[in-house]
Amino acid sequence: MPAMKAIIFDLDGTLLDTLEDLCDAVNRVLARNGFAPHPQDAYRYFVGDGAAMLFRRALPAAHQDEATLHRCLTDFRDDYGQHWNVKTRPYAGIPEMLDALVAQGARLAVLSNKPHETTEKCVAGLLSKWRFDVVLGQREPLPKKPDPAGALAIAAGLEVHPDEILYLGDTGTDMKTAVSAGMYPAGVLWGFRAAGELVENGARSLVSHPMEVVELMQRLHG
Repeated sequence: MPAMKAIIFDLDGTLLDTLEDLCDAVNRVLARNGFAPHPQDAYRYFVGDGAAMLFRRALPAAHQDEATLHRCLTDFRDDYGQHWNVKTRPYAGIPEMLDALVAQGARLAVLSNKPHETTEKCVAGLLSKWRFDVVLGQREPLPKKPDPAGALAIAAGLEVHPDEILYLGDTGTDMKTAVSAGMYPAGVLWGFRAAGELVENGARSLVSHPMEVVELMQRLHG
């Protein structure tokens, strides 16, 4: 196996615990538009595939017409843009993990299905202590994960071969992305989804604490 030189992180559910702020923002939008809110745990399965899919999952089936979706998405971008960091924080152990990876000399990058500007804002606002060589969110013309295009664009930007990159995420979407890109798929157990989903979609390793990522990178580096 090639030595790992870089690591691509998913953002929500992997580096940052964003669930409460996402839940609160969507529920406020739903209430303003006359729809019932959802419990926080439901959002573990609503999020991960972009804002449009988030609202297709959150809205009642009878109210998913384009006008309603557009109105809710516009409201959400305004609301979440103002309140994205009320409760959002790095998961416990993430700062120590990033310190150790930097000390190892690993190249760091972020790939998210959040809009690109929001992804950059989250990284700059809560992870500015660490250098990420590439931060990439959803933007045209690149398709969303699990399409591997974004991951491969990051590999090209880092000038690192895909099979020398560990891809760390918390959903089946992330694992599919890593497999399709020819990267090493590792799933985190502190995020939004369970171990079964990660393994079913290609995870080759599972980690239950961020410092285990450091150990995994050392082991894969040989």
